[in-house]
Amino acid sequence: MVKLSVIIPAYNEAENLRKNVLEQVASYFKNKRYSYEVIIVDDGSKDNTISLVKKYIVNKKNFKLIQNEHGGKAITVMTGLLASRGDITLFTDMDQAVPISEVEKFFPIFEKGYDMVIGLRKGRKGAPFIRKLYAYGYVVLRVLILGLPFQDTQCGFKAFNKKSIKVIFPSMLRRWKKDFKLERAAVNPGFDIETLFIAKKKGFKIVGAPVKWHYVGSERVKITTVFEGLRDMFRIRINSFLGKYD
Repeated sequence: MVKLSVIIPAYNEAENLRKNVLEQVASYFKNKRYSYEVIIVDDGSKDNTISLVKKYIVNKKNFKLIQNEHGGKAITVMTGLLASRGDITLFTDMDQAVPISEVEKFFPIFEKGYDMVIGLRKGRKGAPFIRKLYAYGYVVLRVLILGLPFQDTQCGFKAFNKKSIKVIFPSMLRRWKKDFKLERAAVNPGFDIETLFIAKKKGFKIVGAPVKWHYVGSERVKITTVFEGLRDMFRIRINSFLGKYD
């Protein structure tokens, strides 16, 4: 039985891989006595991400690689979640902006009966002012449009128990493959929000936990991402009205 599965989505991550981010993950597990697996899901990278991952994991039995055609981050993450075997499954970004060790804070929360734990980035030290402004605006819009009270929905550090994965993601993955087959963005802002909206609607117990976070410069979050996020909020509200989440 696997206690913890870790899902790491990858799209053109050669630069991060050269910074030994996978070694950071492996080092965390070095002295752990519980069983674990690390699943890297590649989203059709165009650089040498795949060759670098294969080279690193060749003698690591707990690491595996899944290769997808390019479909966007949401589909990549969901593919990994549905392939996981852990009692608890965490997805985390390749850049390790939130260190893998922060998952230690989640274990006692799951023991209290929660189904999902989401990382909360406190203060966002080092992040550009404009990104902080976007984040605060998102909080207000999420509450007004979707009634989601969570302080931080976009942190790439979330964990689920088996039941929540089985209930939420099979139909959600099918819907994303159908509705977003031409929209293969490296960042899908609506994915995290939709996941939490469905989980809340299904009655799962969700809680946020503060995590250490450091800003890692990225060109993937652009002004268009903000408008896509707003569009996705209205899409989720319409889907709910049409009964797609029932």
